[in-house]
Amino acid sequence: MFTKQGPTVRELAVQALSSTERGYDLLAPKFDETPYRTPDRVLDAVTRAVRELGPFDTGLDVCCGTGAGIGVLRQLCRERAVGVDFSAGMLAEARAALPPGSEGPAVHWVRADARSLPFAPAFDLALSFGAFGHFLPAERFGLFAEVYGSLRPGGQFVFPLGAPPPVGSRAYWSLFGFDAAMRVRNALWRPRFVMYYRTFRLGDVLEDLTQAGFVVRLLPLTELGLRPDGSPRARLVVATREGQDVSGGP
Repeated sequence: MFTKQGPTVRELAVQALSSTERGYDLLAPKFDETPYRTPDRVLDAVTRAVRELGPFDTGLDVCCGTGAGIGVLRQLCRERAVGVDFSAGMLAEARAALPPGSEGPAVHWVRADARSLPFAPAFDLALSFGAFGHFLPAERFGLFAEVYGSLRPGGQFVFPLGAPPPVGSRAYWSLFGFDAAMRVRNALWRPRFVMYYRTFRLGDVLEDLTQAGFVVRLLPLTELGLRPDGSPRARLVVATREGQDVSGGP
């Protein structure tokens, strides 16, 4: 799971006992050597699927981390790509990996909390990878409303969403155990480290997106595999801001 260049057990323990922001600041230099970094095959599958939805001039990577999603936006957007994250450490790694003057659309990095995005409706495309477990269910609608308010009419918010593992499977119990351990940790220790794997359920997500004003559809990411019943292991959520703002959000 972790390469020799990844964090040690001691480093992971220190990070896990920190706040979410401080934990990612500490993890940032070795983040890309961990399984938390979105795999290239997922990034590539999303890139191919989203390309069919374009063209796009400007793109926003919500909770960009070390910049994996910016690599997707640089392939899809003609003018500008913006990465936003609340971790200064993660943004520093992202900047170092993409020095000024690189070919492709202009890239900008912004330090901000995704629950309060500092953007006018300026983007044709927003995406996010692997960040939603850091938001509590009660925060999800507000997050989606912030993204909605950052998109132009016709803009699209996209992200991959994996199918839940079968109940009783090894993966199911692994995720259940991790979330249970995090809940105990957060009940006993401050500051909290918010990181859950089982709180981002498709039905709840679709409802919150719709309430935020989006029109939502799902596209199968079949190249990421099929389940035994023939359904896709992952789907691309495509949420579109249509017409004028009807959400009452930003």
